[in-house]
Amino acid sequence: MNRQPALILAVHGTRDPHGTAVAHSLALRVGEITRLPTHLAFADVLTPSVGDVAASVPGPVVVVPAFLASGYHVRKDIPHQLARAGRADAVLAPALGAHPAVVATAHRRLRTAGYRDGDAVVLACAGTSDARARAELHDSARALAGRLDTPVATGYIATGGPTVAEQVARLRAQGHRRVAVATWLLAPGLFHDRLADVGADVVAPPLCPDPAIAHAVAERYRRAAIPLPV
Repeated sequence: MNRQPALILAVHGTRDPHGTAVAHSLALRVGEITRLPTHLAFADVLTPSVGDVAASVPGPVVVVPAFLASGYHVRKDIPHQLARAGRADAVLAPALGAHPAVVATAHRRLRTAGYRDGDAVVLACAGTSDARARAELHDSARALAGRLDTPVATGYIATGGPTVAEQVARLRAQGHRRVAVATWLLAPGLFHDRLADVGADVVAPPLCPDPAIAHAVAERYRRAAIPLPV
């Protein structure tokens, strides 16, 4: 009997228990949508690692990285973990990035948090030193700008600049009375906590939990699984 490739959901680990709970919840929701067991794995910080999970799952495997840009973990770390585990045959789907459902969720979260038409907007990203990943983040900001019909600046929380706080201050100096921060983070944790001190009038919550994110993961899986033998 043929079976579909196994689905491994790769997430960024966090020591925040709320963030870990969100990851487990996302995996459960993806499993409900795909009607497949969804194996949760962590790229770092927590276990089981992506490599450990991939080594334990027989047959064809699709790894869906729940990351919002294709930085270090997506382009280097996860492929290296798969290779070390003897699963170089695993298919690595694209990161969630600017998937329309993810951008729509950021838009929805921002409006629910109190965004008003006319507010200046900063997209708050974790940050990356990878040039290609930064380009993807700018693409996401442009996609959100298209939905809001207003410019969206990109700001970074942990790596790179300008920081979110610097972008908020710049927009204030330009005369904007209100500045809203759209959150480009999947789960709560230290990075989102830092946004409370950036001086914005509105800070949107993380993207999860939202059913649209699970649907985006499921779509990434289906597209990657199409060419695989089962």
